[in-house]
Amino acid sequence: MRVLIVDDDAGIRWILDKVLQEEGYEVTQAETMRQAEDALADSSFTLIFLDVYLPDGNGMEALKNGLFDAPVVLLTAETTFGHAAEAYRCGAMEYLPKPFDLEEVRALARRAKPKETESPADKPTTTDTTEGKELIVGRSPAMQLLFRTIGRVAASDLTVLITGESGTGKELVAQVLHRQSRRADHPFVPINTAAIPAELLEAELFGHEKGAFTGADRVRIGHFEKASGGTLFLDEIGDMPASLQVKLLRVLEEGVIQRIGGREDRKVNVRLLAATHQNLQQKIETGAFREDLFYRLNVIPVHIPPLRERKDDIRQLAETLLDAAGKELDMQPPILLDEALELLQSYDWPGNVRELKNVMRRLALLTPGAAITLSDVALALGNQAARDDEENLSDAVTRCLRKYLSHLGHAQAEDMHTHLLAEVEPPLLMLVMERCKGNQIKAAQVLGLNRNTVRKMLRQYHIDPHYFKE
Repeated sequence: MRVLIVDDDAGIRWILDKVLQEEGYEVTQAETMRQAEDALADSSFTLIFLDVYLPDGNGMEALKNGLFDAPVVLLTAETTFGHAAEAYRCGAMEYLPKPFDLEEVRALARRAKPKETESPADKPTTTDTTEGKELIVGRSPAMQLLFRTIGRVAASDLTVLITGESGTGKELVAQVLHRQSRRADHPFVPINTAAIPAELLEAELFGHEKGAFTGADRVRIGHFEKASGGTLFLDEIGDMPASLQVKLLRVLEEGVIQRIGGREDRKVNVRLLAATHQNLQQKIETGAFREDLFYRLNVIPVHIPPLRERKDDIRQLAETLLDAAGKELDMQPPILLDEALELLQSYDWPGNVRELKNVMRRLALLTPGAAITLSDVALALGNQAARDDEENLSDAVTRCLRKYLSHLGHAQAEDMHTHLLAEVEPPLLMLVMERCKGNQIKAAQVLGLNRNTVRKMLRQYHIDPHYFKE
């Protein structure tokens, strides 16, 4: 058996060569696309390890264009879901993010078998125009497993049940699954079943005929028909009333709906994605959720881990969200200092990515300086991330000043007081304004300053007092 390694990094080629030879492969190396093409012209291969970014070409594009007639493992430092989904969509046998686990390389080598290349006609033709823009990012093993799972099933019509705590991004995953599917040119229709009263939900889903009930003065098209040819996303499926669970089960089994007040069965061509933050197994045990419906929905289970279980991803997420906030607010976002990042990583994030997104928007807007400091993050978190070890104010100030002064190489001794005052005043003013709920008179009393002085400081540091009002 022969394997071809295509990567411009000599270190990666060396370690792959070593591992694959141990697995009984005869190895050929190439560091450019041109060398890979020459090797392919001379020999046939059982397996190919291919870097995406090469000096003279793009490995993913070459794979998409059918250059290879053997299973391909794409190697990449990119770790977004869009990149993973694109790899599988182009026909990759596997997507392997760098740095990779050598045991996984061994497993792939043992799994590889010669097989016919998928014809271009069999591949989905849609492209993901938002690659790298979605906020499903992370290098943690949990997120890479998530990328691979949904990357494999995105192009299919299989029903997917997405689970995870509130704020983890379940609808975002559903949107990306739709964009990567063959149905991408058709509607994506989301509906939160928990946000609609039970008596109205049936009409929202299935529609109704004119005169079906009092007030039904016209025909209403339901979400199943609106999503025809596309994807219907049922969020918080665990809250669906039992009576509607029966009707949804029929749609999944027979592919037909019936409008309220109608007698005609209507065929629907819809891919169904569902999501919940609840434990459906427990709801089945209490009789609140149908077991047969659960198995119909849980064809492909996708779980999104909470942020507290993947804290290594917080830096990448925070920086991505900070950049997005800057674009949204049409401003240059401040940089995130390491001390601020440490506090973000120590926090448990009960609201998950949604909470982090709001905090980063708050920091982008309200950080008074060019850099986000530890105190800025503490303020943005509303003191929820207080230090475990209690320390008095004097010790805390001394600790922070010692660390701050060690980085303050540009300030001259004669302007040190002014410089530090400009750093201390804004967070102090913001904390007092928060405590006084935006009342400038009360804030002036707390600070022991004249009201006009407080107003001047608010203008000087670009602090909006209305932000703190209830």
